[in-house]
Amino acid sequence: MPSKSDFKTEIENLIMEALESGEDFIDITSKCVHEKVGGYPSRIHNMPGCCDAMYELKKEKDEILHAPNKGKGATLKIRYYL
Repeated sequence: MPSKSDFKTEIENLIMEALESGEDFIDITSKCVHEKVGGYPSRIHNMPGCCDAMYELKKEKDEILHAPNKGKGATLKIRYYL
């Protein structure tokens, strides 16, 4: 099962790729991150860890575009400004 550290690394990689492409921001969903890292969808996944990683990497200027009712889930979407 992927760890929160695995998710943070993937999110940081996505942010760097967008930055190198000259983007002003990148919208990231937890489902996309978890699929790239592996283990989703499956009965054994770590979506809470993925969402925790996303929230922890969120800076003050970044925006939560969508949060599931309980705060964690595959539809969490955060806009990270670069």
